Amino acid sequence: MAFINPYIHFNGNAEEAFTFYRSVFGGEFAKIMRYKDLSSPEYPVAENDANRLMHIALPIGKSNVLMGSDVLEIMGQVTENDNRNTISITAESREEADKLFNGLAEGGKIEMPITDGPFGSYFGMFADKYGIQWMVAFDAK
Repeated sequence: MAFINPYIHFNGNAEEAFTFYRSVFGGEFAKIMRYKDLSSPEYPVAENDANRLMHIALPIGKSNVLMGSDVLEIMGQVTENDNRNTISITAESREEADKLFNGLAEGGKIEMPITDGPFGSYFGMFADKYGIQWMVAFDAK
């Protein structure tokens, strides 16, 4: 079966955001590529974009990878709120759900505190300090 992994775009702070995500999820980056790594006379990269991340990957759990990049300044700004994408995490325990929710929500805006929901799952929603939308759930069934 194919894997589906979220890919997030940033306005020059992808490295900061992914360092934060690594502090919550743990692990090590599988790949980090900067735009300057691919710069050539044929495909020059502007000096102000050279250190931006072209690609970063953080393996999470057994088969998930959170990926992202910075947008080149010449491409304009990305606005996370324009498309309202959400990353959904299903935790393996209530304790893991609390750890991920509290860690990722630090400095962000909680939309729905994590609590027991009407359908039996433990669930919460928030935007992290980078504007990325997250949902965290645990279902004991």
